[in-house]
Amino acid sequence: MKKLTSIFAIAVLLGLAACSEAWLEIEPRGTELETNFYQNEEQVFQGLVAIYDVLQWGGSNGDWTMKTGLLNTASDDCYAGGSDASDQPSWVAWDQFNLDPFLGPQQGLWIKNYSGIYRANLLLEKIDQTEGIDEAFLNRVSAEAKFLRAYFYFDLIRFFRNVPLITGPLGADDLYTQEQANPEDVYAFVVQDLEDAIGTFELPDQVGAAEAGRVTTGAAKALLGKVLLYRGDNASLSEAATLFQEVINSGFYDLEPNFGDIFTKDKEFGIESVFEISYSAEQRGGWENFVNGTEGNYNVQFFGIRDYVGPDFSPGWGFCPVTEDLEAFMQGDPRYEHTIIDVDAIPGASYSEGYQHTGFFIRKYAPIEAEKAPDGEPALNWSNNIREIRFADVLLMAAEALVRSGGDQTLAQDYLNRVRDRVGLGPVTATGQALLDAIYTERRMELATEGHRFFDLVRTGRAQQVLADEGFVAGKHEVLPIPQTEIDITNGTLEQNPNY
Repeated sequence: MKKLTSIFAIAVLLGLAACSEAWLEIEPRGTELETNFYQNEEQVFQGLVAIYDVLQWGGSNGDWTMKTGLLNTASDDCYAGGSDASDQPSWVAWDQFNLDPFLGPQQGLWIKNYSGIYRANLLLEKIDQTEGIDEAFLNRVSAEAKFLRAYFYFDLIRFFRNVPLITGPLGADDLYTQEQANPEDVYAFVVQDLEDAIGTFELPDQVGAAEAGRVTTGAAKALLGKVLLYRGDNASLSEAATLFQEVINSGFYDLEPNFGDIFTKDKEFGIESVFEISYSAEQRGGWENFVNGTEGNYNVQFFGIRDYVGPDFSPGWGFCPVTEDLEAFMQGDPRYEHTIIDVDAIPGASYSEGYQHTGFFIRKYAPIEAEKAPDGEPALNWSNNIREIRFADVLLMAAEALVRSGGDQTLAQDYLNRVRDRVGLGPVTATGQALLDAIYTERRMELATEGHRFFDLVRTGRAQQVLADEGFVAGKHEVLPIPQTEIDITNGTLEQNPNY
């Protein structure tokens, strides 16, 4: 079987990508084709690939809606950037918390995640109707589909909190009547999907190079632990700690010895990768298929330095300039040079200053000249994978869950210090709140600019304190507004989030 990134394009053969102005109107192109599909393993697998395909999307709704970049913008790690304040108004709106039901990235994020859920629901329904296909194969596909559905719902509940819970394909009469569910019911559904995936014997502990990017048991346990950590009650925290420890003790993952290697092409799907989102330059896409039509990682072009001329890097568009706060915070940390580019320190380099220019740029997903796609539009075809969950993140989440649940603080120190020792930092011996604060500090250092910071601040109740100067208002900006187009198309069945 080919690597998943090389066959994402077959999703269009299923006709599953068609959508209009709202997620409720997503319908397959060619009902007869969809009805007669899923008759053999190849067709079922194509349906699974179509769900994985949505993970890559960065151009939903004809806009730039890349999860990593947008979450960096919403946090205190980065500003919005770009050429000027009008370059990407939705990015600036989240950066400055000037969001409203019409302005912000919410429409694209809504469409993306419900598209993934639609595809997962459809495949799971079809699997139940198949005959004559190997049961072990179907069990594994089902487990992966449930993992992905849980992943999309977890993003939705973090982005919006109040969302409809749709568990199967909808009939025409039901399209515009879906009410928002109790968030706890959505959490329960996500937990059940992930528990189902973990309990599937055919879901592998490891995959070979030919299947790189497919879900493993470790990825499912790590995501479930993360869901429970975000949920935050004591029982969930204790269970989360147990799940993280199972991943840590599995023997399938470890820290890369050299922190600087993690985000190189050579270390994609490396020992530290628990769950990784694949990208590829093989589609050779151009502007004609920008809307989720290439397999490239658009974040990379966004993060590059505007009009850059100099060694190593390819020019980009100057989004997500690193804040002065993060740059100062990381001064003296061994991870600084692998996290932040100080463009003025590059000998002989020239560039143009963009909006909210600081002189500091993201290094982890920076566009490297030697990695530029040889065909198609280079800006749309960067092949850098997103390290969605890596082992260092699991260690730090495990440490946090242990402390917050009243668990073994010595073990929590050990997990924290493994991350610190990798970069030559001394051990932390604190306990109680001081240990928890040290874990939060380490998370910001270790995971800076990877898109975790905003949700970390929200789930730990620190967002108001940290982001107040950026315009954050408690009780409002923890979530995005519900897209007004979705409220309108349902004639008010969907209700707007508070204070928008």
